[in-house]
Amino acid sequence: MRRLAWAPARAGYALYATLAFLVAGLVALIAALVLPGLRRRRAAARASARAFLWLAGMPLSVRGMERLAPGQCVVVANHASYLDGLVFTAALPARFSFVIKREMSAVPLVGFFLRRIGSEFVERFDRNRGAADARRVLRNAASGHSLVFFPEGTFTRTPGLLKFHTGAFVIAARERCPVIPAVVRGTRSALPPSGGLPRPGRIAIDILPPIHAPQAEEAAAAALRDRARQAILLALGEPDLICCGDSGLPPRKARAKSAPANTP
Repeated sequence: MRRLAWAPARAGYALYATLAFLVAGLVALIAALVLPGLRRRRAAARASARAFLWLAGMPLSVRGMERLAPGQCVVVANHASYLDGLVFTAALPARFSFVIKREMSAVPLVGFFLRRIGSEFVERFDRNRGAADARRVLRNAASGHSLVFFPEGTFTRTPGLLKFHTGAFVIAARERCPVIPAVVRGTRSALPPSGGLPRPGRIAIDILPPIHAPQAEEAAAAALRDRARQAILLALGEPDLICCGDSGLPPRKARAKSAPANTP
């Protein structure tokens, strides 16, 4: 009975949140269309994302912003929901480009908007096209762009951390720029991967200490990947969803729940 009583309220909130998203998205789309300059368009996207989170009752808190390197860096974060990109857009300065799966470029209006704010699209399934996309992202990184990756590449209904792909870490190693791990919490419950209705709730981002590439170039990307993944796993407090083979974790820790990190 109690669940039935809550159903109309949840449906009403979902409708309200959807309308708030559409209004904020329309404002961001118009700004992306008319504003000159990439930084202005990104600043408008950031303001629209923040407005949506406020209207939707999803207050965002960010800890550790001072850990973002003033120069070029690569931010890597866990991926739990379709909200993650919007949340990091709201949180990070306008100098960051997002690296996104190429399928999003074909979504009407969404693809246009993402291109206008300088997002990078990467093919996941066609190896030749994926290699060409990686080379393009590398060229842009060589121009000093700071990038944001969700190195799991996807998310699941099950809480926990998946395997990390190496693309972000290859770029960081070649450009000798720091990797900044970050943990996002609250997006999985706010917009469940299972397709459930959105719900209000707090969202938090913790930016962890930067990780610098080791001197040995040939092993740098794998070392960065493993160190960043372990830092995120420890701070996240969710299960490790893979068996050590490509994670840098010993077998006895596979699928074990990580301990909460004591980060300030």
